[in-house]
Amino acid sequence: MTSKKFVFFLNSCNLEIKDLKINSVALCVSSCPQEQLNSLEDIQLFAKNNDSCLCVYNLNVSSYTLNPKAAELCPTLPVPPSKSFPLFNRCVPQNPECYSQFASVLINVINGVDIFHHILSGIMAGRDIIIGLCVLALAFSLIMVLTFKFITTLLVHIFITLVVFGLLFVSGVLWWLYYDYTNSSSIELETEKENVKFLLGFAVLSTVITVVLLVLIFVLRKRIQLTIQLFQVASKIITKIPFLLFQPFWTFLILIFFWVFWVAVLLSLGTAGSVQIISGGQVEYKVLSAIRFMWWYHLIGLIWTSEFILACQQMTISGAVVTCYFNRNKSSPPSHPILSSISVLFCYHLGTAVKGSFLITLLRIPRTILMYIYNTLKEKESVCARCLFKSCFCCFWCLERCLRYFNQHVYTTTAINGTNFCTSAKDVLFILAKNSTAMASISCFGDFIIFLGKKQTMDLQRSHTSWIKTYW
Repeated sequence: MTSKKFVFFLNSCNLEIKDLKINSVALCVSSCPQEQLNSLEDIQLFAKNNDSCLCVYNLNVSSYTLNPKAAELCPTLPVPPSKSFPLFNRCVPQNPECYSQFASVLINVINGVDIFHHILSGIMAGRDIIIGLCVLALAFSLIMVLTFKFITTLLVHIFITLVVFGLLFVSGVLWWLYYDYTNSSSIELETEKENVKFLLGFAVLSTVITVVLLVLIFVLRKRIQLTIQLFQVASKIITKIPFLLFQPFWTFLILIFFWVFWVAVLLSLGTAGSVQIISGGQVEYKVLSAIRFMWWYHLIGLIWTSEFILACQQMTISGAVVTCYFNRNKSSPPSHPILSSISVLFCYHLGTAVKGSFLITLLRIPRTILMYIYNTLKEKESVCARCLFKSCFCCFWCLERCLRYFNQHVYTTTAINGTNFCTSAKDVLFILAKNSTAMASISCFGDFIIFLGKKQTMDLQRSHTSWIKTYW
């Protein structure tokens, strides 16, 4: 079987999928047909010339045209030309008509799952509005980032006032829509009743958020001036290094590439095993016991590598900001600070990123194990056990958030002093312990201002959404 490296489906253009699994018969072949085969004679000739049998294993090549059941044991005619897919060595038909049938099969599979059906139906019904609102949200976000460059005390107060009025306006609109729907006599469909329930939930949630934010604004009002100075410094850095705004995009692309590669390796592990012949001349793969437990190692690699990529992004941003901020010659800013930061990261500070991401991984592994146990015993556990699991989830989540906050300061200290992870961690602990109150209040209010900017963007988008859904 080692010479038969490609997988060929007998009915490659009419795959049968049941319970998210392909039920069509698949064979291991030496090569994929490069030209269309219109008859059993063509299939027989292809098998003799290429030593690649496209019919079931227990049917001899000489019997392709003689066996009365050959039409059932051989691929559906005509056999379209195929090309080997380089990742998993599947024979993929090159006929455009097959692609349309693949699409219909995929749609039927997705429609078979209720969640996907509801999600896709909602997306397809409002795809134009969704695309337009996504573009609008991106525009509002860019405007909000550019606004921080001109931030002043007066502007912050105006900004907070707009946020307060925006919160009150959104809550009022949601309650008005809910009142309008509940008094309407035309609500008969089940979907409309679900929309009314969602409107009530959003209205209550928006009201609670409004009250909480108003309380926070009142409590943190004395830290406005210092936070404004920090935002002005940050805006100057962004002006000097505008490509910092695109750094999350490159990180996202790298993460997508890694996740695709991780899934490919996972599928390769899932299809690795020993061949066993079963009835009907077919074979199946029995997964080896050693490979069966490799997915834990693979899962740890997923978490650690993903966190390492995010740590490299934070180190790159910290290095670029430090290079510009501590530049003594203000009239001559450093050239290519991001590339310089990346080179310093790969030459000197990869160990810091590895250690920081490893600490995050050590916290996420117990969370993953607890989540797996919780989902496995979901129907059998008691109320007390469920409460205990959720408490553990909450504790690990809080520890992870604290560790991420700590790691960010460690990466910044490493970029400033050029020290290793342990030395930087010791310095950060000393600074945080000495200035805990000031650091906490400034950090909280800075994050709060950024959150208000996000909330303002969301309010504007939600207001446009409510207006469009009501009057368009």
